[in-house]
Amino acid sequence: LAGAAGGMAAAGVAAGLGSGDFSDLREIKKQLLSVAERSRERGLQHSGKWASELAFALDPLPLSELPPPPALTEEDARDLDAYTLAKSYFDLKEYDRAAYFLRGCKSQKAYFLYMYSRYLSGEKKKDDETVDSLGPLEKGQVKNEALRELRVELSKKHKARELDGFGLYLYGVVLRKLDLVKEAIDVFVEAAHVLPLHWGAWLELCNLITDKEMLKFLSLPDTWMKEFFLAHIYTELQLIEEALQKYQSLIDAGFSKSTYIISQIAVAYHNIRDIDKALSIFNELRKQDPYRIENMDTFSNLLYVRSMKPELSYLAHNLCEIDKYRVETCCVIGNYYSLRSQHEKAALYFQRALKLNPRYLGAWTLMGHEYMEMKNTSAAIQAYRHAIEVNKRDYRAWYGLGQTYEILKMPFYCLYYYRRAHQLRPNDSRMLVALGECYEKLNQLVEAKKCYWRAYAVGDVEKMALVKLAKLHEQLNESEQAAQCYIKYIQDIYSCGEIVEHLEVSTAFRYLAQYYFKCKLWDEASACAQKCCAFNDTREEGKALLRQILQLRNQGETSSTDIAAPFFLPASLSANNTPTRRVSPLNLSSVTP
Repeated sequence: LAGAAGGMAAAGVAAGLGSGDFSDLREIKKQLLSVAERSRERGLQHSGKWASELAFALDPLPLSELPPPPALTEEDARDLDAYTLAKSYFDLKEYDRAAYFLRGCKSQKAYFLYMYSRYLSGEKKKDDETVDSLGPLEKGQVKNEALRELRVELSKKHKARELDGFGLYLYGVVLRKLDLVKEAIDVFVEAAHVLPLHWGAWLELCNLITDKEMLKFLSLPDTWMKEFFLAHIYTELQLIEEALQKYQSLIDAGFSKSTYIISQIAVAYHNIRDIDKALSIFNELRKQDPYRIENMDTFSNLLYVRSMKPELSYLAHNLCEIDKYRVETCCVIGNYYSLRSQHEKAALYFQRALKLNPRYLGAWTLMGHEYMEMKNTSAAIQAYRHAIEVNKRDYRAWYGLGQTYEILKMPFYCLYYYRRAHQLRPNDSRMLVALGECYEKLNQLVEAKKCYWRAYAVGDVEKMALVKLAKLHEQLNESEQAAQCYIKYIQDIYSCGEIVEHLEVSTAFRYLAQYYFKCKLWDEASACAQKCCAFNDTREEGKALLRQILQLRNQGETSSTDIAAPFFLPASLSANNTPTRRVSPLNLSSVTP
């Protein structure tokens, strides 16, 4: 148990600096260097890398302050030969061979490597069989055979309190793989208490927490590592403002050079669709760390959305030179082919990514999108379902499922999936517009109106909500509200100065011209009719209306003053029931499309 005591001592050191306490950066650097070394000794490469990257962002330590190597116990000395031999086999991925030579070892380090070798051996066999027997779309029926035995042995040790922080982490991973989520969460929390510096346990915890409520009920250790965990989980849960605040405070605390934090901030901006900000941060990150492959698939998503073909092509070639058999590289190349509308080729690369890592979330979702483009709805549904199995928080997969069922004309299914997407992204107008369309198909027009209005209120990305709302009002013969929505829509379109597709603008002008004509407001009607003449699809109607207005004026019909044009939003619709700025429809004559 000496190793466990050592783990406890390290935990005590980490706990010495409370949550949010970054006053002693030298102490933090010592802890990071120490845990990086201990992770590497146990073959935990990713945790070691994370700690090393973070340590690299802090100022170097003088020789006198470098952390001493971990003290060896009597058991460590006894197992040293077997451990050294087994570790060399382990590094060469000969896991069964490593486990064979570690049988009967008693020291914490050697015991962990023994169990971890058995676990990885099972995972490797499972992956090999998956690649051999199944196409990437079939259900992962292959199981890691070693898991049950490992669980039995580790739970005995756990009950006897003989597991150190690393042992608890492995026990948690085994439980998670067996879908025992509740038990896994408890064990990972315990692991974080025993060894707060091990990032792997925190990261596993991130993947198991599905909402803010679950987060509240966790009793986490009060350590500076908790700040990194919270920032990460806020990003995952789409609580982006809170995440950015946390990362900013970490930068202010002295981690300004950390590439990990910079990449996380870029991902956060990507999640709230602040594309320009995210792109500039990713470009900065590539200058600092040009051979980095992590998160580059997210970068390629941004380039894809912006249709930046040359940049995406350069990124794909660049990553191909660095390592063409990395999941991220395959996704970037897939995005590149997708942007060139070569969807079969794109799907092929996403499949390749999934052969490399069947639990890679982004590739499942992107593959679903490709199958949608290829009109293969059943394959798309399977791909999206896999994405949700890997991560229930992936709103893109829920949204994708909604779209697929929309193509299949199954609006009740649609509604369920769009609702799930909306719960994950309450302020994303695209989800709200999709929900509104669903309600419209199901003839629940009141709900549809609410959705479109909310989409407009949260900031409509695609500038479609008002038009859809106006058309709903048209259907319900609520001409005043419809005209009001069209006026707002036209103001929005011209105020943002974008060159837009003219289809809906012409629809809006046509409706307003007819509306003012009915209200006998000739000046406004003729102003709108003139606008109609600028668009091909409404030109004839505009001219006809202008002729009618001229005729009526010649007959001596005067402009009506008793019917007021709608200058305010109906109270029932206005978000906070305050009248909006009064607008005169005559302003429209100054608008040049």
